Amino acid sequence: MKFSKRMSSHLPVLLKLVLETKGPILELGSGVFSTPLLHWLCAKNKRELVTCENDAEFFQMAKQYQSRNHHIVFINNWDEIKLDKHWGVILIDNRPEFRRAVDAIKFKNNADFIILTDTEEKYEPVFEYKRAWPHFHYRYDDVQGNFRTTVVSNFRNLDKISF
Repeated sequence: MKFSKRMSSHLPVLLKLVLETKGPILELGSGVFSTPLLHWLCAKNKRELVTCENDAEFFQMAKQYQSRNHHIVFINNWDEIKLDKHWGVILIDNRPEFRRAVDAIKFKNNADFIILTDTEEKYEPVFEYKRAWPHFHYRYDDVQGNFRTTVVSNFRNLDKISF
């Protein structure tokens, strides 16, 4: 597993929104930084956390965090994820990359906040986020150096949250 600081640039936004919300959290695509952070934040408050992963190596890493409140699910097909509840926060950081915009649109009415990673303009040809933006009422772009994380919502005004 190769590491870069890009892999943790979304953590300030993720931490802020987890602490500001209630309800279950969905993580699409596990991460060496986000999965442990979410696990420990949710464990303390017995908050439900579901981590979905389709990469065998990342799935093995995430499995060590399986617990009563933290479910780790291997996904063969991202279209199989059920929309059976409303989530407080959804972190979308899965692969293949084009799935991120697809999944943001899919969950647009099922989360208070959706966090999307790697939203810099130079990656648009890969991630195709422009397809997702029109589906949301609220948007906030968090810039950390050369990296950008975007939060979208159809339920909560992002102007009222100080990042």
